[in-house]
Parts: sequence; C-alpha cells; structure tokens
Amino acid sequence: MLETEVKQLIIDVLQLEDIGVDDIDSAAPLFVEGLGLDSIDALELGVALQKRYGISLSADSEDTRSHFASVHALAALIETHRKK
Repeated sequence: MLETEVKQLIIDVLQLEDIGVDDIDSAAPLFVEGLGLDSIDALELGVALQKRYGISLSADSEDTRSHFASVHALAALIETHRKK
C-alpha cells in the first residue's frame, strides 16, 4: 500500500527510530502537531521524494504545503505523479 510506503520513507529518511508505520496516522498532520516535523525535515523528505518518485516540489509553493499536510496527501501526490 502506498501510504505504508510513504510512512516507511518518512521513518527511514528522518531516522525516526522509535516510530513504526502503525504509529503514524495517515490523516494526522506531519508538521507542528502529529509527527511534529520541522522545515529541515520537510527539505529532507522533499529530496527523498524527488529521488524515489521523481517528484519536484517548490519550497515556496502553497501547493507544497498542502502536499505535506499528511501521509494521505503525500500518497495522493505520488499517485497523481505516477499517472502522468
């Protein structure tokens, strides 16, 4: 399942050693609340998404903020990109 793949990517890239894929709620916010990620985490995750899925994101874009809202939103972005 793509959402599980995204969760594992987040765990691996950000080295979240005490968190498993089942601990991450797909609908929960990734930043501030939820996982509590910060802008450095977003940058690292963006690079990982580009390497793995070929997705290029602009740091200044409002769309990027919405894509990083949750695991569910990231999975939807990847699905959209795959269909192109």
